Amino acid sequence: MTVRSLMPREAFERISQGVRIIDIRGEVEQLSGMAQGATAVPLDTLLTTPAEILGEDVVLLICQKGIRSANAVETLRASGFNVVSVEGGTDAWLAQGLPIEVPNTAADIMGEDAAFLDRYSRQMRLPQVGLEGQIALRKAKIVVVGAGGLGAPVTYYLAAAGVGHITLIDPDVVDRSNLQRQIVHVDADVGALKVDSARSRLLALNPYLSLTTHALALDVTNASTLIEGADVVIDGSDNFAVRHALNAACVEARVPLVYGAVDRFTGQASVFNAGSRGAVPCYRCLFPDAPEGVLNCAEAGVLGVVPGMVGMIQATETLKLLLGLGESLSGVLLQFDALNMQFKRTRIVADPACPTCAVR
Repeated sequence: MTVRSLMPREAFERISQGVRIIDIRGEVEQLSGMAQGATAVPLDTLLTTPAEILGEDVVLLICQKGIRSANAVETLRASGFNVVSVEGGTDAWLAQGLPIEVPNTAADIMGEDAAFLDRYSRQMRLPQVGLEGQIALRKAKIVVVGAGGLGAPVTYYLAAAGVGHITLIDPDVVDRSNLQRQIVHVDADVGALKVDSARSRLLALNPYLSLTTHALALDVTNASTLIEGADVVIDGSDNFAVRHALNAACVEARVPLVYGAVDRFTGQASVFNAGSRGAVPCYRCLFPDAPEGVLNCAEAGVLGVVPGMVGMIQATETLKLLLGLGESLSGVLLQFDALNMQFKRTRIVADPACPTCAVR
């Protein structure tokens, strides 16, 4: 066949006569539907091993708008392969009312929530995430301690990212002084429990979120119970007693703890990966005792955006842990100075004498 492209209806007729068609789009694009009879082959795979895929017979190529397939046709024809592009791609195919097939994975999801693919389409386009990663996020269970300056941005962005199950713990009520930095609360929430206020914002953002709330203080007597079943625990608390209790529970359960703290114009974050007991530090290795003279936000003050910055770092580290991406802050204390807009990384090591995590 000397022609380099066919209109969708012509292509459909050729397919009915036995001509093969290959969909070269990405996985996420294909979830919205593929031309009936099409085989999914990633473009880079096709260009790398064309002889194994194409053979000598004519093969039709289809993408989303016809541009990638046209470019691929030029490249492959130069190497002697008999390929033809479908003009206008899948968009034109759908516009002409030609039959499509939905991949099984998409059908399973769309039957449960037709908005899933649209909601997370930009995130699933990342090859490091894809459909598999997005489903992993939906199945993930995280616990966030604190619905304040750190917990607010953490929960908001993790709910937006598609984390399926969040447990939020905070005993406090919303005060008007919170509103300058705690973005899940609004003026009408003043006097309400923070977990209730956060619930309304988070479910308005993502109604498919499974959200459990506890309006109580975490301590040594209940920490282990409250984090049970969590894949990741996030520390958004503001006192050392809670942090030590949470750290001990995470070490015992071997659950990663994503830490954050703020003070005036500065903040810091780290990951204490309790699954590597004795090999990497826990929170108590870094802070065996409460530092003297440390004030909370109510006493020292804080620039409203600083908890947002640190909370975003915590949310990022959590997503990396859940998706198995990149290098976490395990064994690293990341410090942020807003006045100079500087970040500093400090290596921290496990304390062999730590009463919480040392291997005995």
